[in-house]
Amino acid sequence: MAVARRFGTYWPTVEAKLASVYGEDQRWPDFIARLRESVLDAAKARPLALQALDAEREASPDWLSAPGQTTYSFYVDRFAGDLNGVRRKLDYLTELGVRWLHPLPLLEPREGDSDGGFAVKDYRQVDPKLGCLQDLAALAGDLRGKGMGLILDVVCNHTAREHAWAVAARAGDPTYRDYFIVVSAEEAACRDLELIDVFPDTAPGSFTPCPEMGGHVWTTFYPFQWDLNYANPAVFAEMLDVLVFLAAQGVQGFRLDSAPFLWKQAGTTCRNLPQTYALVEAWRAALSIVAPGVVLVAEAIESLEDVLPFFGDDAGGCDLAYNNGVMTALWAALADQDAAIFRRCLAASSGKPGRAAWLNYVRCHDDVIWNALATYAPREDLARWSRFYAGQTESFSLGKAFQTAAGGEPSTNGMAASLAGIGPGEGGASAGAARLALLYGIIYGLDGWPLIYMGDEIGLADDHLYAEDPLRSGDGRWLHRPTMDWSLAARRSDPSSLEGVLFSRMRGLTERARMLDQHGVAGTAQPLDLGVASVLAFERAEGTRGFLCLANLAGVPVTVDLPAAFASGATDLLGQGRTSDESLSLPAYGLVWLVTP
Repeated sequence: MAVARRFGTYWPTVEAKLASVYGEDQRWPDFIARLRESVLDAAKARPLALQALDAEREASPDWLSAPGQTTYSFYVDRFAGDLNGVRRKLDYLTELGVRWLHPLPLLEPREGDSDGGFAVKDYRQVDPKLGCLQDLAALAGDLRGKGMGLILDVVCNHTAREHAWAVAARAGDPTYRDYFIVVSAEEAACRDLELIDVFPDTAPGSFTPCPEMGGHVWTTFYPFQWDLNYANPAVFAEMLDVLVFLAAQGVQGFRLDSAPFLWKQAGTTCRNLPQTYALVEAWRAALSIVAPGVVLVAEAIESLEDVLPFFGDDAGGCDLAYNNGVMTALWAALADQDAAIFRRCLAASSGKPGRAAWLNYVRCHDDVIWNALATYAPREDLARWSRFYAGQTESFSLGKAFQTAAGGEPSTNGMAASLAGIGPGEGGASAGAARLALLYGIIYGLDGWPLIYMGDEIGLADDHLYAEDPLRSGDGRWLHRPTMDWSLAARRSDPSSLEGVLFSRMRGLTERARMLDQHGVAGTAQPLDLGVASVLAFERAEGTRGFLCLANLAGVPVTVDLPAAFASGATDLLGQGRTSDESLSLPAYGLVWLVTP
């Protein structure tokens, strides 16, 4: 009965979205008929335990917006060795308040350099170094038992050249040759002029010659990563099968890696095209039939105008997306001790649908891309922030410059602790620790899911040894992909240590965030300008009580006039004090969460 109901609700969306992309293709009638049957079969075969989870979430449609859904992102091998090692660390993660685990790519990659696991050889197998499929299912089961969920990376734009589809294509199989895109040398040269280089220093150009394929294969990222041909409807169906297969193992969410690049069209940059959004919406609608408890996360590190459509129209698209614009703006505002750029980006991000949520973060496994703020700040600002965090000007940052496309500003590499200026041996009372704690305090106050990048909770520093590893030395992003230092994590109970201060701070933020709905706090964060440049302020005003976050981006105390509703009797949820005046003093890097009486 539930399958029939969901099919009646969502199948028209699947068909309509795909018709907008493939409706004129001669393969359309056979394709959509086959897809209809496969979706129905998959929905009926959904494991009973997962059907129960689906029913629970369908019964609480607002569950996605519940506060305090802390997510933890990490590389499995660098965090705990393998999947069973992760299972043994679940007590640590629950102590931190984590609700969602987001391990970075763990499906079987190609041998050798795999771009950090993003060159997938087999979507249905786990990297043998990390375990097996049964280990993955066991981890997913452990998490369900603790009220937690597992989000996996699915690299949907490309496969490794060693993937079975690419092997068959090179062997001459016409079915699989049409899974990839091959052009002449002349066309490749012309198209490269339209496209934006992702890795101009380490992998220039977007095409790789392959004599076996009779031309140049489209490779947006690295030569060993072959872009899939989504103009072929069979490719859409294959990737949906992958999502359904992994969901049946207990995976509760998918990060759609490189989603902006799916559709290729001459005369464009081949990013964020209407067909791309339609494909993502069709995946969402199909999964709403098969596995409605599963969430989709858009990995779209683009301008906010290009990210927002990934949430879809009324029918729905991705449930979450990385709030990249706000993240980058936070670092920019901290450098300038001026919240103006944050206000511009937060205002733009507030345009998302109410049913969706932002994934708010301070750092991740990738670089900080200043060019993503080009819509909101002049070129000279982007250049200044780039130099600041590369340590090329007077700065607290210990970060390093990364590559950029022609005409852009270099991105920044480095762990959050390094970018915040936590030097070797510094303790929890350092200015760098205060800056890092401040940034996390801000993202926990925003609506959406807060994400912790592995090690930030103990101030883990950069891994400079990556340069000595031949498989990693060519990619500067490995600077901020260190191995977890469990000896440092063991100090998290010491309130005088850096690790103790940061761990306690993040655990406390999770506890306070989960209580926001009990305090009557709800709604989208909206920026406020209170007339003091260094005071970052936003309010959430759609609940029964008003909420105001105030953060001092400066290393000196400031005083700010409070909005009338918060001027007397408002409670600070972080300090538990009450306001008694029309103004409030904030210490250096101070933070308050105020709720109205």
